[in-house]
Amino acid sequence: MSANFDDRSAPRGGSSADDGPMVAGLAEPPLKFAPALVGLSTSSVYPETTSSAFELAGRLGYDGIELMVGIDPVSTDIDAVEKLRDYHQIPVLSVHAPCLLISQRTWGTDNWVKLERSAAAAKQLDADVVVVHPPFRWQRDYARDFVPKLRDLTERTGVRFCLENMYPWRMAGTELKAYLPQWDPTEVDYPDLTLDLSHASTAGQQSLELAALWGDRLGHVHLTDGSGSMKDEHLVPGRGDQHAGEVLRQLAENDFAGHVVLEVNSRRSGTRAQREADLAESLAFARSHLCAPVRSDYAVDSTGVASAV
Repeated sequence: MSANFDDRSAPRGGSSADDGPMVAGLAEPPLKFAPALVGLSTSSVYPETTSSAFELAGRLGYDGIELMVGIDPVSTDIDAVEKLRDYHQIPVLSVHAPCLLISQRTWGTDNWVKLERSAAAAKQLDADVVVVHPPFRWQRDYARDFVPKLRDLTERTGVRFCLENMYPWRMAGTELKAYLPQWDPTEVDYPDLTLDLSHASTAGQQSLELAALWGDRLGHVHLTDGSGSMKDEHLVPGRGDQHAGEVLRQLAENDFAGHVVLEVNSRRSGTRAQREADLAESLAFARSHLCAPVRSDYAVDSTGVASAV
């Protein structure tokens, strides 16, 4: 079923919160806005439900939803999710495959079947991205030829599988290599990647550097933050060490046309009212930073003479 919604793709945003005040009498430089859509992951409302995510996304003004399969029973029933999409008139932008520790048995235990079902769900919901994690080290059969098989799955289904950056598991001064072929996808031949800012923080990396290294392979972003803790924190963007505003401005400079999906841990919010406030703050942060000054190929001096720069 193909859904028709009002135009949610128009660029939104404003001046960066980091910008200084406008000088009296001088116009601000023109800005360009990234064509990226800003979505809300259903995991960002946990322990509330997938239904709550659609309701909050619509009320707060998000462009769409990322469906985290396995977060509650409704998330695994794609017909039910389709009805929520149509009722709330909120597009589903992306599907997160059930590849977390807590969803190891969601949609069975055959991981390739799970990815096939995730692609089918994305196509039914008119989403164009499936987010997937690298295999765990104990999933050796699944990990065998994982990279070429994932590439083949993208080509065969027409859905873009974006592999997400992860992080080493650390405990008691030791580091556990939990993923195959590895947790950092930078040097692995994945064609499409998801940048998660919280995962980068836990790994001791900087998202700005990863985005620059990945170039056109960057297809999807999980907007969040972290403080460098060993735990995967998923803080509200701007409250950690990942320079989230600069990451968004870099996306705007590069005319990033993928999806920017808020994926935060709102359990720490405590109340529904505070959760809603945090999600509204995060959306405002994304809108205000997904823009960059327009760079001109020429400059005009005080006499009105233009010259190349």
